[in-house]
Amino acid sequence: MAAPVKVDQEVDVQVDSLAFGGNGVARLDGFVLFVRRGLPGDTVRARVTKVKRNHGEALATQVLVAGPHRVDAPCVHYPACGGCRFQDLAYETQLEQKAGQVRDALVGLAGSVDPPLEPIVGAEDVFHYRNKLEYSFTQTEAGPALGFHKAGRWDEVLEVEKCWLTTELGNAIRNAVRDWAREERLEPYDQETHAGYLRHLVVREGRNTGQVLVVLVTAPGERFEQEHFVEVLGRFPEVRSIHWAVNDSQAEVTNLPTHLLWGDDAIEEELLGLRFRIRPNAFFQTNSGMAARLYALAIEYAGLTGGQTVYDLYCGTGTIGLAMARHALTVWGVDISEESVACAIENAQLNEIANAAFYAGNVGQVLAELRDRAGDPDVVVVDPPRAGLAGKALRRLGAVGAPRIVYVSCNPTTLAGDVKTLRDDFGYELIRARPFDMFPHTPHVESVSVLERA
Repeated sequence: MAAPVKVDQEVDVQVDSLAFGGNGVARLDGFVLFVRRGLPGDTVRARVTKVKRNHGEALATQVLVAGPHRVDAPCVHYPACGGCRFQDLAYETQLEQKAGQVRDALVGLAGSVDPPLEPIVGAEDVFHYRNKLEYSFTQTEAGPALGFHKAGRWDEVLEVEKCWLTTELGNAIRNAVRDWAREERLEPYDQETHAGYLRHLVVREGRNTGQVLVVLVTAPGERFEQEHFVEVLGRFPEVRSIHWAVNDSQAEVTNLPTHLLWGDDAIEEELLGLRFRIRPNAFFQTNSGMAARLYALAIEYAGLTGGQTVYDLYCGTGTIGLAMARHALTVWGVDISEESVACAIENAQLNEIANAAFYAGNVGQVLAELRDRAGDPDVVVVDPPRAGLAGKALRRLGAVGAPRIVYVSCNPTTLAGDVKTLRDDFGYELIRARPFDMFPHTPHVESVSVLERA
């Protein structure tokens, strides 16, 4: 059957729901059309941008009838800025849609007839919640500016005066660096021509400690006076750590070796009564308030009574493992990032936790070695990246045969695939699962699940 639409055709459709990834779902005679900027309940005019055998993609060019869940977005940069997708969708509806995406993935991909889902946990603060933001430099008529990539564009950066996802302090630091760049007449890097100097600015905040870490990323060469840059940021007493990183490639990355310009090499954050040191490139949950609630639920799901051996896989800076150590016999953490593991070791010392050890390595490659060293685990906690558990890691995790697995996920589709494999190949059953909204106004949804061997 031929698709009922073609590229560049305009069609009027009603959006029924949101797909994972944030596009609206509409149907034309059974043909699924994923509509960017379409919200549930909307009737929109959309331009078709791509047609495949079983579905198409389109961009809403006009809202003909606004759905009942549309609200006014507070940010003046919305929707041109690519940082948020749903500021104009009522928050309760965002939660309903995200919970539905987790359920749909477990039903459709994992084959769970009636997944044991608990109500989604909504965010405490729907704005100003991020403790880390990465800005790109761009050139404007007024000079260098900082902002985010425009929605759907890799080559255009939108200047931002006020971002609603960071704090007033975060906005003030970004704008102070912008003014410094203009004063110094430094040229932003151009992604198309690869000319220019200033590339990115990273700002990390310890939301519960008031400490701030800043990283300036440039092209090669020292074209700025370090002391003056430090002086500009020194106007903010919260800034405790200032770094400089050089990117000599064309790739837009900020996860680079850094040179400490001033202050401590790390800042600290506090969660669940523990303090954590955070270096520039170490992974740390970007919503501190919700991370504490997420970890508390993971501890509850682990069912620790004080005598268990716990594996903390993809441990990052050790946040989950160290929080569990108070309730376990021993905790053994593994992460591929040496910088994160170094932070985890420091964090164990900082909190005087002696029953937790951390190692750098690829989870799939070192799991057997860890088992030889630590013995069989009673509980395994996994917090993998968006791609989920890699094939080797998943198979070796299943082969370890821990009685209980606590799975912290940032992607319901890969969670569902891993749940299916663990059930079909290794005899695990999904016992409890709960979605978490760590990132309001974005398509992302986290979840915590517990699996036990049947």
